[in-house]
Amino acid sequence: MKIEPFLTEQFFTQYEFSAPHLLASSDCETMAIGELLQMAGSTLDEFAKVTLGYTESQGDPQLRSQVAGMYTDIGKEDVVILTSPVEGIYLAMQTLLEPDDEVIALRPAYDALNNVARHLCREVIPWNLVARADQWELDFDQLESMIGPQTRMIVVNFPHNPTGFVPSAAEFERLITLARANDVWLFCDEIYRGLEFDTPIPSAADRYEKSVVLGGLSKTYGLPGLRAGWLVIRNATLRDELINWKHYTTICPAAPTEFLASQALLVKEQLASRSKSIIQRNLELCEQFFSRFPDHFTWRRPRAGSVAFVELNLLNFGFASATAYCHHLAQNDGIVLLPGKCLGFDDSFVRFGLGRASFQSALEAFATVVSEKHSVVN
Repeated sequence: MKIEPFLTEQFFTQYEFSAPHLLASSDCETMAIGELLQMAGSTLDEFAKVTLGYTESQGDPQLRSQVAGMYTDIGKEDVVILTSPVEGIYLAMQTLLEPDDEVIALRPAYDALNNVARHLCREVIPWNLVARADQWELDFDQLESMIGPQTRMIVVNFPHNPTGFVPSAAEFERLITLARANDVWLFCDEIYRGLEFDTPIPSAADRYEKSVVLGGLSKTYGLPGLRAGWLVIRNATLRDELINWKHYTTICPAAPTEFLASQALLVKEQLASRSKSIIQRNLELCEQFFSRFPDHFTWRRPRAGSVAFVELNLLNFGFASATAYCHHLAQNDGIVLLPGKCLGFDDSFVRFGLGRASFQSALEAFATVVSEKHSVVN
């Protein structure tokens, strides 16, 4: 049985490594291996001593202990180290879902969070974030009405990609309460955890015994090329079943990745602080940009994370869809924005990425394009 096209990755494949101006990247500014090792107090000589043999399927115990320390009530036995974060989505859903199950999934969302489930079970029911005038909101009455006897899992990701939404503490507790009352699994993608601008909500791993939590170093810590990720699973039976699936995918993590991930976690606060500093600077540039073009965009400022989801007034751009405009923009102006359709949402939205140091120059290039179009229209 074929799986749906991975629209986000297919779009980036066309432009990510050729276009000069990336405005849609979800990861934060990265660094070289030597720079990371220097920050962590290690050396390239130490890295050179890493042997290239098999590693433990569940992951190196020391690394698992470091990951467990990022949570309140988690032990190293609850952690499974992945060969890439997206592997965690695949493994969790392969382990948990049966053909007659239903899944409720928050949208918009990274493709894999919806498509893998839809490939495996009867139905994926979208729980759409609501776009108000200046912010995004959750509709819990809608969620409650969706949960039925076949509901096996609720899928969310907080801080949210692509809107930057974070639920309040009360909203997060309502979600946990609903999941527990209906005895459903909660898959929570927390890959942007640590990029909250205000007080962070707790991890679902610390609040709900039937949670499966995804974490990693790609976004908050700016190390996407490391492909380092993990799952936190408190249920031992489920964890063993998932590791069995892992034997059919990657068997074990890569030894060099585990070493570098361990070094990164020694300086995780520094890496996160570096990312947040870049994001805050770029948010200020966004405020200036969107106030300059109020007739072209609806700006809903993100509460956390390294991305924002922006609505286009397509009439003023002269295009019927954000997808058509994004292809035109990349092909003619070398500027990459991700269309909302790739993320399972209305095709009048685009994703901006706020975590790169090159954001200012890319935004200035985009401002020139919008200004030229505006002058032609007027």
